[in-house]
Amino acid sequence: MAPLVFIAQLPSMQWLAAMCFFAWILWGSRRKIIRLTMIALLSFVWASMQGSSLIEQTLTLMGANREVVASVQTINLGQGGVTSQFFKIEKVGGKQIFPAILFRAKWEGAETALSAGQKWKLIASFRPVHSLLNEGGFDAQRWALAQHAPLTATIRQGEMLEGGSSFRQQFIHRVQAEMPELANTPVLIALAFGEKGLINGDEKILLQRTGIAHLVAISGLHIGIAALFGWWLARGMQFFLPIRLIDYRFTLLVSEIFLLTYTWLSGCNAPALRAALAVSLWIVLRFFRISCHPWQVWLWGVALLLLADPMNILSDSFWLSCFAVASLVFWFQWMPLSARFQHAWYWSFLRWGHLQAGMTLLLLPLQVAIFHGLNPSSFLANMWAVPIVSMVTVPLVLMALIINLFPSGWMSGAQIIIWKMADQTLSLAMWGVEPFSGSWFTLGESFLLISFSGWLFVLFWRLSDIRHRLSLLISLCVVSLCWLTRMAPERWRVDMLDVGHGLSVLISKNGRGILYDTGNRWEGGSAAEQNIAPLLRWRNIQLEQIIISHDDKDHRGGLEILQAMYPKASLRDSSPSVGHLSCIAGEHWRWQGLNFDILWPLTSTTDARNDDSCVIRVDDGTFSLLLTGDIEAGSEKALIKKERKGLQSTWLQVPHHGSNTSSSPPFLRAVKPVVAMASAARFNKWHLPAHKVVSRYNKARYDWHSTSVSGQLSIFIYDEYWAIKGLREQLIPRWYHHRFGVSEDNE
Repeated sequence: MAPLVFIAQLPSMQWLAAMCFFAWILWGSRRKIIRLTMIALLSFVWASMQGSSLIEQTLTLMGANREVVASVQTINLGQGGVTSQFFKIEKVGGKQIFPAILFRAKWEGAETALSAGQKWKLIASFRPVHSLLNEGGFDAQRWALAQHAPLTATIRQGEMLEGGSSFRQQFIHRVQAEMPELANTPVLIALAFGEKGLINGDEKILLQRTGIAHLVAISGLHIGIAALFGWWLARGMQFFLPIRLIDYRFTLLVSEIFLLTYTWLSGCNAPALRAALAVSLWIVLRFFRISCHPWQVWLWGVALLLLADPMNILSDSFWLSCFAVASLVFWFQWMPLSARFQHAWYWSFLRWGHLQAGMTLLLLPLQVAIFHGLNPSSFLANMWAVPIVSMVTVPLVLMALIINLFPSGWMSGAQIIIWKMADQTLSLAMWGVEPFSGSWFTLGESFLLISFSGWLFVLFWRLSDIRHRLSLLISLCVVSLCWLTRMAPERWRVDMLDVGHGLSVLISKNGRGILYDTGNRWEGGSAAEQNIAPLLRWRNIQLEQIIISHDDKDHRGGLEILQAMYPKASLRDSSPSVGHLSCIAGEHWRWQGLNFDILWPLTSTTDARNDDSCVIRVDDGTFSLLLTGDIEAGSEKALIKKERKGLQSTWLQVPHHGSNTSSSPPFLRAVKPVVAMASAARFNKWHLPAHKVVSRYNKARYDWHSTSVSGQLSIFIYDEYWAIKGLREQLIPRWYHHRFGVSEDNE
């Protein structure tokens, strides 16, 4: 099923049928390699059919004002405000659908508070998930398909069919009502139910930057602890039983009950289900006394997870879970502790340090690929926090939940004491990791290959003779250094980032960059945080100058954030502010061998509007780029009179996102671009770029590109030629990156 991660197009049903027929032919062979080939073909067919089914459902359901019956899936934690809710569609137009599919919506018009378990008849407009696509950024489209939630909706009206909350929702409300006021309530709720909606941004950053975010998710570690808690309880019960009634299978059954219950409490989220399936597999093997190699158990677990849901292959958390367990197996087999340290209790800290060292070293590749950074102190943070949270806090939380199952009033005092103890232990864990929060280092693409050096180190250490180890390690360091300091094949590069409705263009050379505009901002976030900064970090670009075309929020929204991240970067705009570099026609400067000429505006202004946009022409003597901001027809006409010969450029940033108030025919004839690039959101309310404008460029035979179609647009400039590539079509062409709902002809 692995090809689903990187193939550009899912096979057609005819190809899948042909693969099934070929697999059927191979079935009769007794040769192992042929039978494995048959299994591989059938697995790929099964995964492809699941992906095709998900896309087909998406295309079928999208549209305006559809009547659906859907149940609320998101737990109401009482945090206030209108947040996005997940709904599961059960019926469409009165007809049952299978398998059920999820959608996400922010419903402000609900008459009653939404809670998990409610069933509604909704009139809603559906559209497929479309993610902004940039290097180093979050892939929301892939995540949505992995969650079986490929639709977003605008709910027009709704009628409640069933108002009762699910038992899990009721239980969570009951626990919240009986919990005392605690300092770490959001994290305790996350540990109890896997619901992280109450954790604020600062707490999330602390957990991520210290490398202990895995502790607040109900994952394999906590599912295993729940099973171990059940085993302890069962062993305690057996202490009071006669010997003839003591059976090892009883403890395994109780462990299974506890882990399944804890999985249910977590809402059966994907990480918890994966962990429950893996631990259940181990319990079954123990129950029937089947002896297996650890790699066999791991392979069976991964196979079961993928057979149950092939879309797991697109989930980052799936890869983290599987890779973590594989790392542990590899570490304990290839770098085991000496036998003298493996039994006595006073060596337990050393054993824990050995395990944590293996996880830290071997999980580096995924740490860099997913989180784009590393905290060297995460080893110490985990050494401190994991034993406290896993061995003390989580068992206390489980005890509190068990007590809460009894009628109200029973042992309420004991429950409060247990919650306070859990809170104190969690405060102790957080107190120990806070000093390590400032040690986070962002790592880019160049470090990705080097992150595998931990695995290579272990292999070299075990397979090579002691006389050769030093030379091998030196060779590894030299190769890593060469990889880090390698030069890009292009001379310079232009990237128009996919920031939705807004603009941000990066000009980079030799690891340094100039940014033209900083995208939009909104309540709770900005394009600078979500799109621009991740790309700069991923490509290890040092920003030296920020240019603001004008004062509209969709062009300067992320300025403050980027200035805080890159305090040494100079600022250039058309305002007369002290300390700013001016953007006035006639100015010229040279940077990294590139010429920058400002063509507009003629004078500075304190409130720059569209027609005051800073227009800059960048050239290397052979190829050129014209940056226009949001100028409209009036400024275009003035530019033609002033700079007719100086406007001609190889590439044009389409003015004003392709609005019909810009891109006048005389201006296009003066620029004569080979390529026109527009920055626009796919589902923007202004319907930009305008169809008339796109048609105007096409009729003039200028090569049209838009971020709403291609995601990030990148121009690679070499000595005598250049190439433009879209992230969606050329740089990372994947079947799950398609613009669902658009035919291939319209792409």
